[in-house]
Amino acid sequence: MDTLEAMAVFIRVVERGSFSAVAREVGLSQPTISKQIGALEMKLGGRLFARSTRSLCLTDEGQRYYEHCRQILAAVDNAEHSFQTGKERVAGPLRIASSGSFGRIQIAPRLHGFLKRNPEVSIDLQLSDENVDLVSQGIDVAVRIGVLKDSSLIARQIGLTKRKVFAAPSYLEHFGVPATPGELSSHNCLIFNQLEHADSWRFQHNSTWHAVRVTGNVRSNNSESIRQMVLSGLGVSLSPSWLFREDVIAGRVVPVLEDYLPSSLPIHAVSLMDRRQSARVRAFTEYLIDAFATDDDVCIK
Repeated sequence: MDTLEAMAVFIRVVERGSFSAVAREVGLSQPTISKQIGALEMKLGGRLFARSTRSLCLTDEGQRYYEHCRQILAAVDNAEHSFQTGKERVAGPLRIASSGSFGRIQIAPRLHGFLKRNPEVSIDLQLSDENVDLVSQGIDVAVRIGVLKDSSLIARQIGLTKRKVFAAPSYLEHFGVPATPGELSSHNCLIFNQLEHADSWRFQHNSTWHAVRVTGNVRSNNSESIRQMVLSGLGVSLSPSWLFREDVIAGRVVPVLEDYLPSSLPIHAVSLMDRRQSARVRAFTEYLIDAFATDDDVCIK
């Protein structure tokens, strides 16, 4: 038995919470994964998991072993990386997390190009507007928009989300077009509540920043829902330009207050501090940076 390989499988099972999920990730059968864990338990002389029909939980000994395994494999990875820098093959599973709309619009269409360049990588793309836990979900790299709160992550800025205020023509015909940010206080502002200071929208005009407190009758943690409400004529939103790009072209929505520049939001690729960035994580991050460089809605300028 290759102990390091068995440790890596064990860590993945802990983080994914399922033998079958890991089997699908690495392209092996579930019995094979179970056999590797069983062999590891036999070598150690004790149970790593307290198995039941409904859940897979670590024993106390398993929890301690898990922490040691993470440290050992991180040390091994760092040692190999220091020797093999520039030689490491871009291959294997890559589990990516992103918000729903950004993943659908900005990441999914670019995966074909990435995989064409790196055909030995297999991708599992997880989309959620909540910031998922990288450890429990087994995430290799997450793309996050906004100011980062978790300082325990390795983060690299890969772009900026440019934003504008959008409204449907039917809404503007009925309620009028706001001429200044201050006039937004009398409009129905649809609020995406996953950001800090979601009720305060900031704009720059002639090198001066203006902040306005906004209110509305709907708020949501899902940007696609905000988009659908804007399209229906319910209200106005401060949203990423890429979210409404096709709608603006088609005339379904109109950007307003274009003389006032809303604050942009940083886009980061983040991964765990104690898990050395694999070649596939680095390759994917670099690929997004290059791809975003030609996209006016997300590039850093």
